[in-house]
Amino acid sequence: MIKFLDLQKINAQYAVELKQAAAEVVDSGWYLQGERVRLFEANLANYIGVKHAIGVANGLDALRLILKAYINMGVMQEGDEVIVPANTYIATILAITENRMKPVLVEPDINTYNLDISLIEPHITLRTRAIMVVHLYGQLCWSKKLEIIAKEYNLKIIEDNAQAIGARYSELHIGNTWKHDDIKKSGSLGDANGNSFYPGKNLGALGDSGAVTTNDDELARIVRALANYGSTKKYVNDYQGINSRLDEIQAAFLDIKLKYIDAENHRRREIAQYYVENIKHPAMVLPIANSQQPTGNSHVFHLFIIRTANRDKLQRYLTENGIQTLIHYPIPPHKQLAYKEWNGLNLPITEKIHNEVLSLPISPVLTDDEVNKIIKVLNAY
Repeated sequence: MIKFLDLQKINAQYAVELKQAAAEVVDSGWYLQGERVRLFEANLANYIGVKHAIGVANGLDALRLILKAYINMGVMQEGDEVIVPANTYIATILAITENRMKPVLVEPDINTYNLDISLIEPHITLRTRAIMVVHLYGQLCWSKKLEIIAKEYNLKIIEDNAQAIGARYSELHIGNTWKHDDIKKSGSLGDANGNSFYPGKNLGALGDSGAVTTNDDELARIVRALANYGSTKKYVNDYQGINSRLDEIQAAFLDIKLKYIDAENHRRREIAQYYVENIKHPAMVLPIANSQQPTGNSHVFHLFIIRTANRDKLQRYLTENGIQTLIHYPIPPHKQLAYKEWNGLNLPITEKIHNEVLSLPISPVLTDDEVNKIIKVLNAY
């Protein structure tokens, strides 16, 4: 069986370093808010290209804390609206409703699966305070038009960067040329950005972890306090915070794996390009390859998504042929019982995506032979 994602094999590459780091943390006697966290935060901020990185317990908390900080800053309040893609993973939306704010679901672009930026403006009201973009599956959701909309309506842009660490954005300019001197990474584009280091992510911990990244000094200060019971000084609580801290051992693991993220993303892009060039089945819709992206932009292919009308049949066929696949995601947020008040909404593009998408194996440890087998089996379907 070709595994969808072989985490054991991925982490085995760095086993000596990971075990040494774990031993050092154990021997240090210091397990929270220590040097390992501070070092990883500094290295992560430097890698992404921001002033601040604040380690937290997970990616959902990163988004929750950003909105909670904006509320404490007086920038937002309960009842305000946040525009969000309708086809995102539910965590993006949970962060909004957890803060008693209103998610405004906007349909995605059928070609990229990301928020359709051309549909944003009609959804803006006097209560809109932010646009939460999701770089779904590892592909950037960003454009000059998005920046213009945010500026015109005085909206914050929050990135859900859970799936796209290392993805790059380059601005289009004059004629058909691209500026190569202004390339930015995901996690540095918005006013504030939530990152996840769940084990299956491109940069994955060996447990739950996340981070907020931003260039906003005040936001960073308040997020850090909120994540530590609302405290900046022990037993002095300035805010009604929560407990959401990145621990020393996960920070140590992540700092090791951060050194290899660009090489691992490069391998993912190689596999994706090969898939796009060689999967030739007419019933399958493939993602946009990096060779078709504007120069300087890069999809990091956290997931390689194909779309087909009879998804469940194809998935059974692949399983029978020794290829494990997953569905990201089978049920859209507006059809979940958790948001039963939305169950009657008609979002046809979102529903089509959720009914048709299938995730093929892709990872830095997938071999060429495995990739070729997957292609051969798909083409024979």
